[in-house]
Amino acid sequence: MLKKYLNIYKQMPIQMKASMWFLICSFIQKGISMITTPIFTRILTTQEYGQYSVFNAWLQILTPIVCLNLYAGVYAQGIVKFEDDRNRYSSSLQGFCLTLTATWAFIYLLSCSFWNKIFSLTTVQGIAMFLMIWATGSFNFWSMNQRADFKYRKLVLLTLLATIFQPLVSVIFIINSNDKVSARIIGIAVVQMALYAGTFIYQMKEGKQFFSRKYWLYALKFNIPLLPHYLSMNVLSSSDRIMISHMAGDGEAGIYNLAYSVSLIMTMFNTALLQTIEPWIYRKLKEKRIQDLAGVAYPCFIAIAVLNVLLVMFAPEVIAVFAPDAYQEAIWMIPGVALSVFFTFLYTFFATFEFYYEKTRYIAGATVGGALLNIGLNYVCINRFGYIAAGYTTLFSYILFAVLHYYFMVRICKEYMDNVRPYKPGFIIAIGGGCMIAGFSIMLTYYNPVIRYAMIVIVVLIAFMMKNYILSVLRILSDLRKG
Repeated sequence: MLKKYLNIYKQMPIQMKASMWFLICSFIQKGISMITTPIFTRILTTQEYGQYSVFNAWLQILTPIVCLNLYAGVYAQGIVKFEDDRNRYSSSLQGFCLTLTATWAFIYLLSCSFWNKIFSLTTVQGIAMFLMIWATGSFNFWSMNQRADFKYRKLVLLTLLATIFQPLVSVIFIINSNDKVSARIIGIAVVQMALYAGTFIYQMKEGKQFFSRKYWLYALKFNIPLLPHYLSMNVLSSSDRIMISHMAGDGEAGIYNLAYSVSLIMTMFNTALLQTIEPWIYRKLKEKRIQDLAGVAYPCFIAIAVLNVLLVMFAPEVIAVFAPDAYQEAIWMIPGVALSVFFTFLYTFFATFEFYYEKTRYIAGATVGGALLNIGLNYVCINRFGYIAAGYTTLFSYILFAVLHYYFMVRICKEYMDNVRPYKPGFIIAIGGGCMIAGFSIMLTYYNPVIRYAMIVIVVLIAFMMKNYILSVLRILSDLRKG
């Protein structure tokens, strides 16, 4: 049997092999992150864990400002557009990224005490941040290049080495340090520099061009209009931890970060489904057969909704496994953040229309709107109801995000699809509303495990009764991957 499967694997096209290994690698990354979380919550206090989470939040927000996310959309498009000159294009963007990072690092060092006060950093942490931005950017350029050519072996190996050694080195540094937050950060920076710096050297050797006026201007013109989108996406996912730290304390930020991290485990399922479905959606848009989308989208909406509601059901047990009693309050934030993951999945089905028809203003408008609402709600609700409210302001911000993207999708359908709409709003409202009612109802049973376990048994029985429907959905997804 093993020989049979090996033969099937060998006969797979390179695209399918690469896709399979990238997916396996993604699951391993999330798995290791999940396994190491209980270690860090036990060797760091809630305050230290909160300070590290705030550092990560600032890292996410500052990255698009520092390096303009050059390794994202503009690079992916450029390696196709400038395929005959790909090596020079790659090395010049690597050079541009290094120049931008070095410039911002110089500005930081000129008045580091001023910036440290704003970002709640030490100078060592600030320098580590710039090293991480550059090293990760260098790796992302090389990674995109490898993916474009379906060269998965070196990429998977390097990714797994980083995934294993970052927490391992960090734990060693933390145990042997008094400043445990800086030790955690430096551990990551050291591993990234050791593993990723070589990708910069490799692409510079291949392209032999540090500066190219043509390519630097092209990258600026493409990515500057998208900067509000990139920045707002990171603000939407990170600002709550920063605001909790300033308004409630580092310990509360650490507890919130645990709830956020646990809930984001569910994005593994989002990624797995979207890697299969997104290319298929683009094909349907190209063929103008958007009426085919609902038959696949609706079962996926239901599946992701159910998975996130299951996380809400098991929240007390999950938090008990992931952290000591000091983090127990995290259970009250998981329903809000977990349901946000569902709406993140939902909006992708609408935003695909905007990306396909290159409506960058729509994309930026929805993202900025969601980010501004999140900041405003956090300011009001954290002051009035405490830091737990941040889990629910995040949820309502992502709901607005999904609503705006749906509205823009409808406008695109009017313009390009003779007003044919792929999804029924009533069904989407029913799924979203049902998901929220179920999540909030389960939350009320956290102090009554008997009722909650009875609900879990009912869900298992319903799943067993619907096993044929579940299998049919899996067959549809399998057919999409083959097609």
